[in-house]
Amino acid sequence: MRPSKFTDDEIVRALQLVSAGMPAVQMCRSLGITQTTFYRWRRQHAGVAMGGAQECRELRQENLRLKQLVANLLLDKQALMDAQRRK
Repeated sequence: MRPSKFTDDEIVRALQLVSAGMPAVQMCRSLGITQTTFYRWRRQHAGVAMGGAQECRELRQENLRLKQLVANLLLDKQALMDAQRRK
């Protein structure tokens, strides 16, 4: 998945403008995005404040890193168990 050309703060600002009364269609046209993208943003950033968006992204990245670390450790454990059984 390619990175977004919009920062988290820009996304949150757009969502706030729509919640303040600007039509979603007009916001999508001004940003050059599809309505599907806008509603995906709204689902992902629901209830996130301006500073919270960056923190949320950092937590997601750390969570992904930790999941990969656990997966690698499980593979190493499995390889050691297989090698031990062969002896």
